[in-house]
Amino acid sequence: MAKKSADVKPRKTGSRSPAARAKAHAGGGSETLHGKKAPVVELMDAQGRPVVVPDLAAGKKLVLYFYPKDMTPGCTAEACSFRDRHDHIVSRGAVVVGISGDTPASHTKFESKYGLNFLLLSDVGNKAAKLYGVYKMKSMYGRQFMGIERTTFLIDRDGVVRRVFPKVKVNGHSDEVLAGLDELA
Repeated sequence: MAKKSADVKPRKTGSRSPAARAKAHAGGGSETLHGKKAPVVELMDAQGRPVVVPDLAAGKKLVLYFYPKDMTPGCTAEACSFRDRHDHIVSRGAVVVGISGDTPASHTKFESKYGLNFLLLSDVGNKAAKLYGVYKMKSMYGRQFMGIERTTFLIDRDGVVRRVFPKVKVNGHSDEVLAGLDELA
């Protein structure tokens, strides 16, 4: 005997849009951290040693930048820009740290190939990216997927987020960061 349509309960099919799922999954935007204590998270450096963010800055300002992937053109240009401006950043009392979802082994190759002179941290599983609100729905060639939105945080000596640069454009970004550090002085 067939069930009457009134007896059939509708199934939940996950009807939220990809953007709504991404927002729920990411836990808020990066801009919401402005003026608040930076989230604390433990990640692995390129040698596989645990490092606690933002504690690693040890009383200095922190330039914490999230990027999508080692060895890609935009991420390489951004890393090399921070490498080339490293002395200027250090002279302003700051430390540079890059974070992506790549493995420590990938970071080791990236650092070696481009002579990077700052710390890269591995966020496999995107724990830090989610805490900082940079793990978001992205779109490329008509395909939607979750990934890291290129974002930089300036964190003061007390561990408070003082500036957020969302959706970073690589060209000229290191100059924006230097100007932001000057404002924190």
